[in-house]
Amino acid sequence: MSVYRTAQLLLDIRRAEKEGPIKLERRRATRLAAAVSHARTYSPYYRELYSGLPEYVGDATTLPITDKKSLMGRFDDWVTDRDVSLERAVAFTDDPALVGTDFLGTYRVGTTSGSSGVRGIFVFDKRSTAVTSALALRSFKSWLRPADVRAIVRGGGRMAYVMALGGHFASSTVLPRSIVRDGKGSKTVRGFSVFSPLPEIVDELNRFQPNILVGYAGQVALLAGEQEAGRLRISPRLVVLSAEGLTEQGYERIARVFDARIANSYSATEFMSAAVSCAHGWLHVNADWVILEPVDAEHRPVPAGEHSHTVLLTNLANRVQPILRYDLGDSVLTRPDPCPCGSPFTAIRIKGRSTEALTFHDVRSRAVGVPPGALALVVDMAPGLELAQVVQTSRTALSVRVKPARDADADHVWDNVRSEVHRFLGEHGLHNVEVTLDTDAPQQSAGGKYRLIIPLDEAREDVT
Repeated sequence: MSVYRTAQLLLDIRRAEKEGPIKLERRRATRLAAAVSHARTYSPYYRELYSGLPEYVGDATTLPITDKKSLMGRFDDWVTDRDVSLERAVAFTDDPALVGTDFLGTYRVGTTSGSSGVRGIFVFDKRSTAVTSALALRSFKSWLRPADVRAIVRGGGRMAYVMALGGHFASSTVLPRSIVRDGKGSKTVRGFSVFSPLPEIVDELNRFQPNILVGYAGQVALLAGEQEAGRLRISPRLVVLSAEGLTEQGYERIARVFDARIANSYSATEFMSAAVSCAHGWLHVNADWVILEPVDAEHRPVPAGEHSHTVLLTNLANRVQPILRYDLGDSVLTRPDPCPCGSPFTAIRIKGRSTEALTFHDVRSRAVGVPPGALALVVDMAPGLELAQVVQTSRTALSVRVKPARDADADHVWDNVRSEVHRFLGEHGLHNVEVTLDTDAPQQSAGGKYRLIIPLDEAREDVT
């Protein structure tokens, strides 16, 4: 992304922040109309789906609803670049040597787990990744006060990403290439793999001494425990959490332990910066580049103040793989009154993304915490897998419900899954944990999604 393009986008999002609701809606309608026009011109799938619509569409609610299953089922017709195909995308994402490189020399690619019942492959053009980067800069501007910025600069301006590295994950679409490939980054920006043993991450963070710490909430909660125990000794000014959610007490504990400002974000592979937190604990939708529609089970609008059954997402930035009125599956609550922080953007909260660390016992009966997000990603990397659901059955055992991909050998897929889980747990000193195949199929939640990790306490509740 050129400096000129970055400056251009930052000026644009700055103007959007200052606009009133009428101008913001006009801006969004213009972008939606352009996205719909491009989709129906270059995507055979959308040309067919939108055949009965008027030429100009500036209202998302008039569009048919899409979902991951229908789009992945028509992948080659869905994309707008005829050189992009499912066969090529699968070959690219199956090759670990290509991590951190551009797909077809042009695009970035991220894969999703099968939480909706279908694994996804998402392709991002340069415009989309540029918008994501600009929105990230806007987020940091809202999270940091001038005094914070000065302190971070005085401390060396070091930023640590504790993320999923080494695979074609969503993080690969937004992180610097040097971090995606090997985690090394630069003197001021470093990546630390969530798949590494916790003591190793702790040692590396102690050497790096980040001023800003970015990571999955479950992983950072474990790091907070290491800080409390005195093994981790860092003083970040800002801690940015993503992916899994925590309880309110969990967020407060991290803020207290690190004595830092805590920021949160709502991201999905389909749009990597849907909303960002404010000081009052609400997430504000980046409404200039994404449309979120909270709806009930029949996809009718849900009023503010009520939890939705799901939320429909429209990505206004990505052209190569249009995501328009897409059923994301998350339950959203919209704030019915203006947020005290003064943001002009709609304030929301997400329900059902709260996942604390899993606790196992090693051979000496010592408690060992495992980040659930990392375990889910490890399982998801197994070749031939359509969907897997990990159920913790005791402090020294878990079972895995496996759904192989079509035409995949079920025994071979299970061997891959079991091997990956054993390797990951072994790196955390949990060689004694038994991993068995659950004969049940993965189970959906009430909202229709699949919980990829079911902790022990919740598994017990399912039985009782």
